[in-house]
Amino acid sequence: MSFVEYRDTIKDGDTAIVFLGHESMFPVKVQHGTVTQTKYGVIRHSTDLIGKKYGSKVTCSKGGWVFILHPTPELWTMNLPHRTQILYSTDISLITMMLELKPGSIVCESGTGSGSLSHALIRTVAPTGHLYTVEFHQQRAEKAREEFREHGVEHLVTVTNQDVCKNGFGVSNVADAVFLDIPSPWEAIGHAKSALKAEGGRICSFSPCIEQVQRTCLAMEEYGFTEINTLEILLRVYNVRTISLQIPDLGKAAEDNSSTGFDSSNPSHQGSPCANLQQGTVQFKSGVPLREVVGHTGYLTFATKSLV
Repeated sequence: MSFVEYRDTIKDGDTAIVFLGHESMFPVKVQHGTVTQTKYGVIRHSTDLIGKKYGSKVTCSKGGWVFILHPTPELWTMNLPHRTQILYSTDISLITMMLELKPGSIVCESGTGSGSLSHALIRTVAPTGHLYTVEFHQQRAEKAREEFREHGVEHLVTVTNQDVCKNGFGVSNVADAVFLDIPSPWEAIGHAKSALKAEGGRICSFSPCIEQVQRTCLAMEEYGFTEINTLEILLRVYNVRTISLQIPDLGKAAEDNSSTGFDSSNPSHQGSPCANLQQGTVQFKSGVPLREVVGHTGYLTFATKSLV
């Protein structure tokens, strides 16, 4: 099993996603002889999972059923164990685009954290690219190595446990792009410039506070970066629903109906807006924003290494 190469059949040792619904899913490591408890009953790995195809509908012991999905970076972001705050797909998609990543790209990242962005970067640069990711915390670095190995992407990533602000990324003049998600990114701008290729490259810094952004932009200018700009993504979800509105009585509705030969008892007219004219309402679809909107996550600052 690999997060970057799809496979049809579930095998012992795979990481799979148990899908109970859009708001309820979780990862499971498939192991022979193991069982997984769900609200619909028990899933027996040996008989219910191993050898079955990804996407299969599995019936649990209580009669309910779940789907078993092949893992993707997006599904992993939604279900991974949180060791730190993570980036979600909304920010990740913009980062991938603005850093101009593609298969074969070399990327440097700090810090690794829970590995949400790391998995997306690896999938983007595969099969010939590479990710160099630096994590300050030793236990988080070790856990990241373990997860990358279990997910079949260890050949595409190098995890280093060190302070990027003091020791850099461990590589020089090789990266097409650098990503920083650390408390003081301005202290790592010099190391980021050294890691980027001599012919140039892109850099992105993620910071939750505007004061961090200000200091980072000043450091980027000091080291000669150009095209510096800061973005913020606020996702606004709309609920599409059917609503009813009253029709204003202009004194002509009944007269117009009789003159046009409209018959409300005719089945062919039942679904039309005119069918509700006599009741004084009309129904139509409308998009209404949710009352609770996800707020600020962080600022994304992008820049380009100058060729001068």
